[in-house]
Amino acid sequence: MKTSTYYLLGVGAAVGTVLFLILAIGALGIISDGGQDDRMYLAVPAVLVLGTIVARLRAPGMSLALLATAATQVIVTVVALVAGVPEEASLVDILGINAMYAALFCLSAWLFRRAASGPVVAVESRA
Repeated sequence: MKTSTYYLLGVGAAVGTVLFLILAIGALGIISDGGQDDRMYLAVPAVLVLGTIVARLRAPGMSLALLATAATQVIVTVVALVAGVPEEASLVDILGINAMYAALFCLSAWLFRRAASGPVVAVESRA
């Protein structure tokens, strides 16, 4: 089976973004300093895992799964802001951080879309 460079870059971007998000949720805190407010962000990797299972790691489906993941990131942000921003949190920081995560998920979706549409093959896996 041949795997395109775009596919591998998409996987790397998705995995890196999820790991960075989990680190931010657990250690740093997105809304508050590692408080319970950040637990709602666990819905984002859950959507990605479910989307990956449904897509069976195929590039077109992964593109859609990552777009759904980016949408979930935005929805969770809106829910968090409607619930109220803690006094120690900055609205600009919350919006900026969440926009960054959504953009990274969209980048990964674009890479998977390119992998699905193009015949560019650079890596061959031996399975």
